[in-house]
Amino acid sequence: MTWEPERLDDQAQLSAGDPGAMLPAVASAAAQVRTAHRNAGESGVARLAQEGRPRAIVVAGMGAAALAGDILAVLCGYGAPLPVVTVRSGRLPGWVGATDLVMAVSSSGRTAETLSVATEAARRGSSLLAVTAPDSPLHAIATQASALFVPVEPTGPSRANLWGLAVPLVAAADALGLIKAGPDLFEDVAKGLEEMAHRCRPTSESFVNPGKALAMELAESVPVLWGATSLTAIAAHRLALQLHENAKYPAMWGALPEAGHNQLAVVEGPLAERDIFADTAARTVRLVLLRESDERPLELLGIAHDRGVPVTELVAEGAHPLERLATLIELGDYASVYLALGYGVDPTPVAAITELQARISQ
Repeated sequence: MTWEPERLDDQAQLSAGDPGAMLPAVASAAAQVRTAHRNAGESGVARLAQEGRPRAIVVAGMGAAALAGDILAVLCGYGAPLPVVTVRSGRLPGWVGATDLVMAVSSSGRTAETLSVATEAARRGSSLLAVTAPDSPLHAIATQASALFVPVEPTGPSRANLWGLAVPLVAAADALGLIKAGPDLFEDVAKGLEEMAHRCRPTSESFVNPGKALAMELAESVPVLWGATSLTAIAAHRLALQLHENAKYPAMWGALPEAGHNQLAVVEGPLAERDIFADTAARTVRLVLLRESDERPLELLGIAHDRGVPVTELVAEGAHPLERLATLIELGDYASVYLALGYGVDPTPVAAITELQARISQ
């Protein structure tokens, strides 16, 4: 597979290369926010407040579902009156009990690890909130436990439905008084996502399309993605996951300042070397810094620039943290799909992952 950037502005090639309609799925983010917020309200997440504030919140999920838990945790912040923990495995922590709230999140409702955690939560008498597909195994567990259930309306693969999974958790935190997230916020988030989708639309040419431009910078490189804050670290993590699954492309991610204490060493390793006389582009390190407008680690950037390592800076846009995170994630989602299409890779199927899941379920 070779990188051919001209594919990105050829509408026929974009359409033919995306038979699973991943680009339209990415463009559905704003609709996901509005639908998920409505579903959360109609499902009665406000009733969580009737049981009083839990001792802790545990979010169980894998992939995008787990990232929804990270989003909830960063919005609650360090000053939250209770811990928000994301579990990315099939085991519920031993300390979780009847005074805790477990949020089991799965777009398909069939994720083996999440089903295991939800079953254990019900057995221990924990409060349970299931965010999942109707008539799925996870929905059945919630029904049997008389737990709250918020339906998910999937748009493409699970990874393309992040906001359908995250918004109900944010709405639940609002009901519990942990954050303020009213209808106006979700509408602002949806509008920000619509604006980013418009800027990144397939018919917008590469020189004015931020999604295509980012894909072109990432191509033929080894991306090292760093979040400068706890908020933008989630976007860095998300971009790495999307590059893996959509583009089948390797990437590493980290959070500053910790990443500066170990990952920074890659700027002087073998993959940071460049041959200016080479006939073809070398696959070398590119740092991608995802940051807030007022957060720019000059010392770190100086070290990279001094060694000739290229740096891409992505700045979060929006007034509220959720707005900034959403638009940054949307940009990365588009870039991952355009990177796949530029290489002639179908962004939708993930054959190796599907095979692994089949083997686990046997």
